[in-house]
Amino acid sequence: MFYYTYVLKSLKNNSLYIGYSSDLRKRFASHNAGNNKATKPFIPYELIHYEAFLNRVDAKRREIYLKSGWGIKSVHKMLLRYFESN
Repeated sequence: MFYYTYVLKSLKNNSLYIGYSSDLRKRFASHNAGNNKATKPFIPYELIHYEAFLNRVDAKRREIYLKSGWGIKSVHKMLLRYFESN
């Protein structure tokens, strides 16, 4: 089983949401269905990045890092061309 850390971008206001899940497709659908209080006001979302891990703890640690100040800077560097084209 894989665990995923993912980055969503709101098509409504261009905000980013970072999370982790063992079922990425189901979790993404749940976000866009408005089932999450934190993301509901900003739907719809598009999945712009994800990373797969064999261990839940590693995925959670990556999520925590990406939500930090240095982590969000890393996201912007990793996806620089994406952000420049959108």
